[in-house]
Amino acid sequence: MLQELLELNLFAFFLIFARVGVAFSLMPGFASGYLMMRARLSIALAVSFLLMPVLSAELPVLPESAVAMTLLIIGEIIVGSFFGLIARVLMGALQTAGTLIAYSSGLANAMINDPVTEQQSSTIAGFLMTTGLILVFLSDFHHLMLNAVVDSYTLFIPGTGLPVADFSNFFTKHVAQSFALGLQIAMPSIIVGLTFNIGLGLLGRLMPALPVFFFGLPAQISIQVWVFTIVLSGMMLVFLKHFQDTYSSFLSL
Repeated sequence: MLQELLELNLFAFFLIFARVGVAFSLMPGFASGYLMMRARLSIALAVSFLLMPVLSAELPVLPESAVAMTLLIIGEIIVGSFFGLIARVLMGALQTAGTLIAYSSGLANAMINDPVTEQQSSTIAGFLMTTGLILVFLSDFHHLMLNAVVDSYTLFIPGTGLPVADFSNFFTKHVAQSFALGLQIAMPSIIVGLTFNIGLGLLGRLMPALPVFFFGLPAQISIQVWVFTIVLSGMMLVFLKHFQDTYSSFLSL
């Protein structure tokens, strides 16, 4: 056992850890603040150790110069950051949808500490982000993220040039798609809110003595919560489908 540990290729292990560890440090759920740093590091080290026998044959040999080794490790960190940030961009669709729904329902000032983004956000946005993260793990899509990182060694071979232009185009495209998806998910609440406000304005013109804001805000919140309850399952299905399609494009068939 000791001889096997001494013959362990430490360079291959840390080269794998440079990509997998950075991906784990950015993926939602694995990189959440409520998960202890020691636990995150242990998971990343364990996964890297398990992947080393499978991927060691595809890794380059130890470079002779320190500069070449540094450039190689930096390239692995960039690839790992790419796969970790993809999930962040996809989860941003729920953040956008929750913010738009909160503005439409009059709950934009109800702020909470979002455990996923680790910042202040509206109550609905925090609820959607937490629900989306739970559904990602319940649907085993966290395995999809891990499979994409493993299969990335066939797309982005260590030691070769990085397609920086493709990375930029991919992120530009998916950031725009994420915002569009968030707008589409929030569209039922936006339409209901716009219709309600137009009707409330006409009612205020027809009945000047009616306290519009005193009457309208409770009704607006009640209607929006009712609509949100009805469309929530459909919103999550659309998000999960988009999440699956994005990561499935990196899997080697």
